[in-house]
Amino acid sequence: MSWAHGGPGRGGGHAGLILLYTPSYSQLPAGYVLRGDAMVIGRDDHADLCVPSRAISRQHARLSRQGDRWVLADLGGRNGTIVNGELIGEAGGEVVLEHHDEIHIGDAIWKFVEDDAPGYLRHRIDGAPGRIIGGYQIQRLAAELGKVAASDLSVLILGESGTGKEVFAQELHERSGRSGPLQAVNCAAIPATLIEAELFGHRRGAFSGADRDRPGLIRAANGGTLFLDEIGDMPLEAQAKLLRVLQSKEVLPIGASQAERVDVRIVCATHRDLRKLQGDERFRGDLFARLNEYSLKLPALRERKEDCFALCRAFAARHGRPDALVSFPFMTGVLHYDFPYNVRELEALIKRWAAVASGPELGAEHLTDEIKELMKTYGLPRAAGAERPAPRPSAAVPPAESPRQSGPPSEQSLRELLTRHQGNIAAVGRELGKDRVQVHRWLRRYGIDVSEYRPPDG
Repeated sequence: MSWAHGGPGRGGGHAGLILLYTPSYSQLPAGYVLRGDAMVIGRDDHADLCVPSRAISRQHARLSRQGDRWVLADLGGRNGTIVNGELIGEAGGEVVLEHHDEIHIGDAIWKFVEDDAPGYLRHRIDGAPGRIIGGYQIQRLAAELGKVAASDLSVLILGESGTGKEVFAQELHERSGRSGPLQAVNCAAIPATLIEAELFGHRRGAFSGADRDRPGLIRAANGGTLFLDEIGDMPLEAQAKLLRVLQSKEVLPIGASQAERVDVRIVCATHRDLRKLQGDERFRGDLFARLNEYSLKLPALRERKEDCFALCRAFAARHGRPDALVSFPFMTGVLHYDFPYNVRELEALIKRWAAVASGPELGAEHLTDEIKELMKTYGLPRAAGAERPAPRPSAAVPPAESPRQSGPPSEQSLRELLTRHQGNIAAVGRELGKDRVQVHRWLRRYGIDVSEYRPPDG
């Protein structure tokens, strides 16, 4: 049984196919808006969605609207039709599409979106130069950022680890026009015993080892911006002192008798659920109200895979390889993988290639072991009668301990699985006999943030 996120055109938009990659991307539009009740995809000039590639049959697949759903059917294309890495069957095989499903036909890969397709079509997959790299979703957030950049509002940037929160903080500071510097501190990386001294500074002799005055990061950011990364990990005592700074615009260094005036714009980031931390009495509600004057939530990389190609090229150039040539097998693997640590993990992959590869091409051999393992089942047929094909059982999990889930798990059982597997979506899917895309749908249904179950150093 599939779970829908709302029908096509929800929110007044339009459903569509958004291009993720094809070697001939420069010759194709950035995607297609789905109109009418049926559309044929193929190489034929008369196809509703004409893709002029020899790898695609003249009439390869059909999209049809059935009530509030879009159904993709294979028409016997010689290379088959693959959805989320799984062959949907022989001619006549079909699948109900879900938001963000990935469709591989011939040498082209798209993703299905339920709405806002015209917005996506304004951005091409090769991107545009700039600090913030990305298409429709990211540029819409960047535009929001620009509206508040010149204000004094405190900004809270939310998102999983590695989604680019610090990049957005840097962009906000650059657009703010503030004359002072940007000072950044990772609250999770500083021991609780030292964080107050780092933030508020200290006088010489204030404590053992304080052999000289230190201004602290807040005073160092005077006239500029203080970026507090992983604010959810700040100790409660430091939270109380930070609140006083925000209220009084003054900072009292450790060991000082007189406070000093400061003009600092606060930008915070976290992958944690601050409202839940408040309920657990681990984060002050009054501080949250001060920090959350404006908030942005950055999408995970798995939710914006239309940006993967541009990111790969930008990272290659950043690490000294502007000559990089991205192969189709490499991009197929990248697009099929969820990247639990998001953009940071993708950059690490490209950085490793740039350091060891002798040639300019990013090939399948340069994918990580995790992606190579995932690709072993890519393109295999869907299990008969299954909503999505079941992944190969893990050798580490005996079949008797891996019952196939016929319906959605309860929220409690899903959280237990996430705890046991430390947020590893692929491992949870193997135990339930479902693919990772379905697991992500259940996470969205229950409002579960998977990053809470992953090791903190990710």
